[in-house]
Amino acid sequence: MKNRRDFLKQTSLVIAGGLIAPKVFSSEMMLPSAGKNIGLQLYSMRDMISSAGIQKVLEVVAKIGYKNLEAAGYSDGKIYGLYPADFKKRVNDLGMKFTSSHVGHNYSKATEAEVMAWWDKTIETHHTAGAKYMVQASMPVNEKSKIDDLKLYCDYFGMVGERSAKAGIGFGYHNHTGEFKKIGDNVILDYMLANVNKDDVFFELDVYWCHEGGANPAEYLKKYASQFKLAHIKDEKEIGASGKMDFKSIFDQMNANKIKDWYVEVEEFTNNDAIGGLQQSYDYLKKARYVK
Repeated sequence: MKNRRDFLKQTSLVIAGGLIAPKVFSSEMMLPSAGKNIGLQLYSMRDMISSAGIQKVLEVVAKIGYKNLEAAGYSDGKIYGLYPADFKKRVNDLGMKFTSSHVGHNYSKATEAEVMAWWDKTIETHHTAGAKYMVQASMPVNEKSKIDDLKLYCDYFGMVGERSAKAGIGFGYHNHTGEFKKIGDNVILDYMLANVNKDDVFFELDVYWCHEGGANPAEYLKKYASQFKLAHIKDEKEIGASGKMDFKSIFDQMNANKIKDWYVEVEEFTNNDAIGGLQQSYDYLKKARYVK
């Protein structure tokens, strides 16, 4: 599966139609229940956004039933090319809420003034749009970096979080698989959890990348219950289709932690059918009695 860092290296987007895989149900699946706040990371629809535009995508996901949106399309004071108040209105008019956004900027002490000016504009934009959270989804630190580089980014995220908190927006970090590797004796994600300013920085657990990184998502959610405020619900493709993700244990712990905002993210679709794949994922979660 390609992750977001792979995607950012690409220069074009393609969308194709096709069939979806058969729905997969477990013994935990029950009859549908109404009122579930099933969220969606709009990165899932990146190809259709490129080809058909954000308004069409918003209409499609609203029709499926998604209620809670996380964006991944911020640039220069606009969200998916729209001014923040316009984006908020379009989302709300379709019965949905815009609650979170993936944004981010690399940092060095030499560029601190420039970077913080960028964040000030980004925070203002998301405040106007009504976002509750902003999340950085990657950083140029890996297992080959020095621990001082990781500490620098922990401190940097604290500065951003302190700024965003003044606007009433929480600031967090989202993992991929790399954060489960080590710098020396330190697992990168564990070091971050221990060394960020916990009052100003939270974490969004991507449960699939956690699993693929060799860790147990439910155990991470339990161990760091106060720090994981958001989650990405993800599978190899459509939610539930691979059979290798223990979503019951994940949701049981999310429920225990009182995590209210979480987002489906599907990075690859069977036969490239994004609409069908998101419908399949939504139906799976709507029928799961452990999803509150």
